Formats: sequence, structure tokens, C-alpha cells
Amino acid sequence: MKKFFVKPLLAALLIAGGLQNAAAQDYLINSVKGNQSANSKESFTFKDVINIERTPVKNQGSSGTCWSYSANSFLESEMIRMGKEPVEISQIFTARNAYVEKGINYVRMHGAITLGDGGSLHDVINMYRKYGAVPQSVYTGLNYGTSKNKFAEMAAINEAFLAAVVKNPNGELTPNWIKAYTAVIDSYLGQVPESFEFKGKKYTPQTFAKEVVGINPDDYVELSSFTNKPYYQKMVLMVPDNWDLDLVYNVKVDELTDIIDNALAKGYSVGWAGDISDKGFSWKNGVAYVPAKPFADMTDEEKANMFKGPQPEMNITAEIRQKAFDNYDTTDDHGMHIVGLTKDQNGKEYYIIKNSWGATNDYKGYIYMTKNFVKLKSTAILLHKGGLPKELAKKINVKQ
Repeated sequence: MKKFFVKPLLAALLIAGGLQNAAAQDYLINSVKGNQSANSKESFTFKDVINIERTPVKNQGSSGTCWSYSANSFLESEMIRMGKEPVEISQIFTARNAYVEKGINYVRMHGAITLGDGGSLHDVINMYRKYGAVPQSVYTGLNYGTSKNKFAEMAAINEAFLAAVVKNPNGELTPNWIKAYTAVIDSYLGQVPESFEFKGKKYTPQTFAKEVVGINPDDYVELSSFTNKPYYQKMVLMVPDNWDLDLVYNVKVDELTDIIDNALAKGYSVGWAGDISDKGFSWKNGVAYVPAKPFADMTDEEKANMFKGPQPEMNITAEIRQKAFDNYDTTDDHGMHIVGLTKDQNGKEYYIIKNSWGATNDYKGYIYMTKNFVKLKSTAILLHKGGLPKELAKKINVKQ
């Protein structure tokens, strides 16, 4: 795939502190808003095939917390699937805990690893396992008068603080730096309650996670697809926001969509992480696809009509996908939540994707993404192991 103008700036933001930091997210949102055609919605007719129940669309504001919003939305749908009354899980409680862990890891790595707001889908599972969960009503993260997340100042201070720690001016690190770093985060986001009341009952974050949310973090798997690693084995997900160097299962490119299809058919939603910075993604129009012709080769008329109804697409192979990743054409830009499957007027299938930018586009916070886009632009998917096809589960040695 051809690189577009957005990529060099995203690369610069990555070097400055992570693709999913507040500055990168703000730039990304503004850039993809420009990918649009007039009256696109009137040119599509979608008919839902599978539509999994979920909680309302949220807005992450000016913060790189899409990973937390998308994966917590996924957990809320898991609550519904298990027959529980869904609760909005505090996305910033998850993020706050990840920031603490990320800071510790950053110092241990002498500053040679990504910082910033960004994270991975598995961070939500890992933070849930270690810290539990709280409802949004108990921990909003809005601790200084804002109505939406606004993290740029906090992120800059965190980075400067940790840079000073890494310099080790005393010649030996004290244990106090972790307390001081945590205090900075809590001054912006609020202190975590040791206990709280919810619907007339007292909980701690751990008991709330166990008794109210009720998921088993060991039941969830994360997968990706690369040709430079053995298939059906675990590997380090080589993206900057995998700050804890966590492992994912490596599968073939066509199996990514096979897995999603199987999960949706069995009633499981799927967390999605990937790249949305190419011209085939239009937030305003609510459609994402892989144009058959490179954008630079299109006529002005073709560019203007990119989202006026269904368009031909490039066929995605493992080689094309790997090249896009190696060339930084596919990067870990964003996280969203796959909640269903739909067909356009020509019978072509798209995934129904729930975003965390508010109900601000033609489809009120949702986007329809083709399978070719998912094959090319996914960096990882997260799902309950019960959603895996049985033969694939055997191949990767996951017991269902």
C-alpha cells in the first residue's frame, strides 16, 4: 500500500511518546474527518446479519485511551452475554493503573520503551486481573473541572518526571519515585477509592470485578497475523504501544476474519486494534475499505466519490499485509469494538464497529468496516476463547 501524508507525522508523534497519546489521537481524528464524500449515507443500504447487544457509545475526549474504551466496552458486552446487567466500567481507572505500571516499566527499561497515553487491548485484561474494576460513576478521571478527558498536560509532566528518574541524579534510585509518580497521576485523575458503595452494597475494586463484572481474565485471547513469525505460536506483538511486551497468538491472515465471523455467529463480540489513517477510512461517512486503486492514482472525480456507495477493493494477501506493517503503512493507531455483521445492497459483508469518539458521524458513533480492511489494517484482535473456531483452538493449544 502507498504511504499517505498522514504517516510521517504519525511516525514523529510515535517517537515523541506513542501513537495513541493525546496529540496523536487528536491529529488522527482531525485527519480522518477529511476522508469523506457528500451524501454517502444515501448511497449505502445496510442490512444487519448479526447485531450483538452493547452499551452506549462513549467519547474518549482528548486522550489516547481508545484501547481502554474499546476493551472495556467489550467487557460490558461480555457482561450482557453472560446474562448480567451491564455496568459502565471506568475506562480511566484502567488507564490510570496502566500508567503506573507503564512508568515502572519505563524506568526499568532506562526510558527505552514507549510512554504516552497509548496501550493495547490486553492491557485492560491485565489491569483487571491485577487491580480489579470500578464503575464509571465512582471513578470518572475528571478531577480538575473538565467535562471530557484532556490528558496532554498530565502526559507531558509524566514524561518529564520519568526522564528525570531515568537520569538517576543520586546515583541510586530511591523507592520514593514511584510514590511521587503515582501522586502526579492521581492529582490529575483522582485517587482510587479503597472501597465504595454501588447499589447499596460496599465493594473494593477487586470484589466489584469478581462479583459484579464477573469475567475470568484467563478466558481471553489476543491474536494477530505476521509472516515473519511461526503460525499458531505465541509471539511478542511488535507495536510501540505494547509497552509490557505481551504475547499474542500468530495466525494466518484469512483466519483473522474467520475467527471474528465465528465469534460473532456464537454471540461473542471482538475487540479490534489497528490502523485507521489511510484514505479508505472515513469517520464522517462511517465506512472503511481498501480501494482497488491507490489514492495517488485516482482522478479528482474518483477521490470525490470514494464513499458514494460500495466500491471495488484490493484483495489482501499475507504478503501485502506484512509489507504494509513493515513499511509503517499499518500502525497501531486506534482501538474499537466489533459488535456485529452487516451487508450492503450488493451483498458484501462489513463488520459493525463501535467507536469511542461520541455519536459524531453519519452512523451515530459506528463505522462499517470491510473484511479486506480488517485483514490489512488489524494489529490485534481480542476475544473470549469460546469464540475461537474449534480447530484453530486446537492448533494454538487453547482449551475451550
